[in-house]
Amino acid sequence: MSRETGFPRADAEHDFLRARRRQVLSRLATWLRREPDDVNIMLPFHEVVEALGWVGERRIGPRVIRLDSIVGSVDRGRDFDRRFRPTSGRVRERWERLARAARRGESIPPIDVYRVGELHFIIDGHHRVSVAHALGLDTIEAFVTEVRTKVDASGIRYRGDLIVKDYRRLFLERVPLPGEARAAIVLTDPWDYAELGEHVEAWGFRLMQDECRFLDRQAVAARWYADEYLPVVRMLHQADLVGDRTDAEAYMWVAGERYRLIRTHRWDDEVIRALRVDRRR
Repeated sequence: MSRETGFPRADAEHDFLRARRRQVLSRLATWLRREPDDVNIMLPFHEVVEALGWVGERRIGPRVIRLDSIVGSVDRGRDFDRRFRPTSGRVRERWERLARAARRGESIPPIDVYRVGELHFIIDGHHRVSVAHALGLDTIEAFVTEVRTKVDASGIRYRGDLIVKDYRRLFLERVPLPGEARAAIVLTDPWDYAELGEHVEAWGFRLMQDECRFLDRQAVAARWYADEYLPVVRMLHQADLVGDRTDAEAYMWVAGERYRLIRTHRWDDEVIRALRVDRRR
């Protein structure tokens, strides 16, 4: 807890002014470092769920959650920054009233949150979270509603990360990979998911022509992963052609280079030799 004078009203006023000062200094530091604008912006719940793909929700009741797991809001993002510091004096009266109550040891009602993966988004209780942060607490009581999504929320830090998740969700709708295969495909550039989706669909079209039969998206995805992706990735590791890319990025690079250099869809030693020579150049 921050330093006390013994007078809850004065301490609450100091708490608010200190939180406001830290918010202003944080904005200044972001500007001086030329960081993206979304570094200090609260994640909007509806944008996150739209990017990940809503599946369903269930009420799981009261829980004690970590304050640092609360990263966003349903509808109050403009009043507080990412660390729940007040962005103006507009919330001061209510904020200080809650701070005084907390300092007196009065009971504070639990907040309401949505849980998406390990992240929490406030439905009601923004001021309570802000005060808890200012007083140096680590946890807070909350009524939790869990939201299930098509794509997991891991890796989301800033608003800009949502575009990667959105493209990944669209890719997995086009290429419905099962289980472990879903987790294996990781790309950094969101547009690469669109290109890989086109590649898998083209691969599936050639497969259906070769076998003279129709295959649905699930069957094409499973065949592509087992018959094309895994063997090629193993070959790339053996040939030391992965580098600092993810496996999926290495696969995309080598598939594109293969066709550019040799104009073929096959995989053999000649392809690997050509790729090695081209990389040295």
